[in-house]
Amino acid sequence: MKKFLLIIALAVTAFSCQDEGREDLMNQPETEKVPDSIQTLTGEFIYAGEAAILRGSDFVYGVTIDSMSKVLAEQVQPFQKEEFDMVAVKVKGKIITNSRQDGWDENIEIREILEILETKKAAEQQEE
Repeated sequence: MKKFLLIIALAVTAFSCQDEGREDLMNQPETEKVPDSIQTLTGEFIYAGEAAILRGSDFVYGVTIDSMSKVLAEQVQPFQKEEFDMVAVKVKGKIITNSRQDGWDENIEIREILEILETKKAAEQQEE
């Protein structure tokens, strides 16, 4: 009989400890889903001197001048007929608030150049 009571006591102790662990797992806060800060944008790009702009149908962003924006400026240059022509592009970038007083409220840091859309127009014109 003593062995039986000992087994029951051990079983109750084991089950009670297991419930506390389950409660801890059940009470964990759910993680928040944060929207992706890297967005894909399609718009017209212009680079002039030390300033660049990306303009879409419903937005205008200043472009942070860095190595990626300079690479994009070099890639769109052959598609510009004049120095201040805007060229349609598709890029991935992070939108940040402009810390400087001048310019736009928001800037975009270009992270990836996906496509220069003017290449399609140029290819279509050559076929005609």
